[in-house]
Amino acid sequence: MEQPTFTISEANAMLPQLQEDLFKLQLLAQHFEEKYEELQILKGKRELAKPQGSTDSDPFFELESQLEFMRMEIDLGIGNFERKGVMLKMINPGLIDFPSLLNGEKILICWKQGEARISHYHGWNDGFIGRKPYPEC
Repeated sequence: MEQPTFTISEANAMLPQLQEDLFKLQLLAQHFEEKYEELQILKGKRELAKPQGSTDSDPFFELESQLEFMRMEIDLGIGNFERKGVMLKMINPGLIDFPSLLNGEKILICWKQGEARISHYHGWNDGFIGRKPYPEC
């Protein structure tokens, strides 16, 4: 299946929904990181207090299950961007690329979180550092 391309107008029209999706994904990722850190601290404390040769049941099963479910939610959220035809390059800070064409050349229209609208692009191999103002913006 061929990847869709977007005009800058189409990309800007999608931006409000993408920003909302990104914000939800960022909150979920932050919550995941906090839970993961909590798990690591609990495991460290348990390891220090655990007698040698102890075979207790896994006291971390519930927290590990929550993390696994959250990871699936994050993967689904990332996949939602892909299903819309856009590329989520970074969750935090948000960085989204939109495949496009400019004068017959394949480019990526790009948006960075904090920008009010999409107004830049770069080549497929240039990355964010190669951003240039989009003509007519």
